[in-house]
Amino acid sequence: MKSLALLKRYDWQKLQQFCTEVFIRAGVDKNHANTVADSLIQADLRGVDSHGVVRTAIYLERIERNMMNPFAEPEIEMEQGPTVLLNGNNNFGAVVGSKALDIALEKAKEQGIAVVGVKESNHFGTGAFYALKAIEKNMILLLMSNASQTMPPTGGKRPFIGTNPLAVGVPAGKELPFVLDMATSVVARGKIIVAAQKGSDIPLGWAIDKDGNPTTDADAALQGSVLPVGGPKGYAISMFIDILAGVLTGAGYGKYVNNMYENWNEPQNVGHFFIAIDIERFMPLDLFKERMDRYIQEIKAEPKADGVNEILIPGEIEHRLVIERKKTGLELPEKVENELEAIGRRYSLKLSDALIDSCYSNQKKEAVN
Repeated sequence: MKSLALLKRYDWQKLQQFCTEVFIRAGVDKNHANTVADSLIQADLRGVDSHGVVRTAIYLERIERNMMNPFAEPEIEMEQGPTVLLNGNNNFGAVVGSKALDIALEKAKEQGIAVVGVKESNHFGTGAFYALKAIEKNMILLLMSNASQTMPPTGGKRPFIGTNPLAVGVPAGKELPFVLDMATSVVARGKIIVAAQKGSDIPLGWAIDKDGNPTTDADAALQGSVLPVGGPKGYAISMFIDILAGVLTGAGYGKYVNNMYENWNEPQNVGHFFIAIDIERFMPLDLFKERMDRYIQEIKAEPKADGVNEILIPGEIEHRLVIERKKTGLELPEKVENELEAIGRRYSLKLSDALIDSCYSNQKKEAVN
């Protein structure tokens, strides 16, 4: 029989409220606190646990050690036509990213397209968090962000560029929207962090150690480098993202994007790059959605390879996870659970208030006996 501890599930809404209240009691504006907590919970719901509530502790530590400024509002530094340069003023990445998204969507509605570059930001969570909000507004969104050094250039053995993510959101009609959200590494470094916290090995091919040797040891991988997806192609895409999000915006790039876990002397200075497109500048929205539906239906109707039950589109697995996890609750690694409990004690909050009731746990216990 599995132990009851393994069966703990947390109600996603109550867990989000817990995180929101933690940030508020740490001095963060209520609306900003909710935005950050929302971004963390949405990541967990979509199965991107590496970008979920596991980040709460490091965000708080960055605030407490004056490495992030949650009180300075992002502000427009340059604006001309459909282009904007936003200075995040070192606020939370989710706050800065949300402001950039709002500007991009408003500009795109006015001018058909908008390009918003961002500097002086921080880790902004998952790209899907923003892509889905654009889809709700019937807009197409392409967004990029750079990150601190975790990946070598092809032919190198030490980190120089980040696992710079790329995300795209495209609405559909009756079908699910297209939601691409990917790191340019074989795997997001955050997943290696989670594996290290669990004491688990990682698959061969994810990373190299500090000497450039392939490794399955998560701790050794964190001392070394993750590898680019598709070899030189992933490296090239990551470099391209760094140029747009970092070099062009005036943010950090390459070795000048600071690691939020290791650098306690300087802000991260992460850069982002948002491109929003108004579909109705090309065709009526209903017609576009009909065409998207047909396109998706035709892809899913393609002959399947042996052993394949269903052809999926980007974002479909995550969509199903959201539905499942909203019903059954969120599991947390023991280390994360302990961190959140300790944080709760500091701010007179109980993580246990977010637990799903014991009746549910008892039912699950019987099911695994």
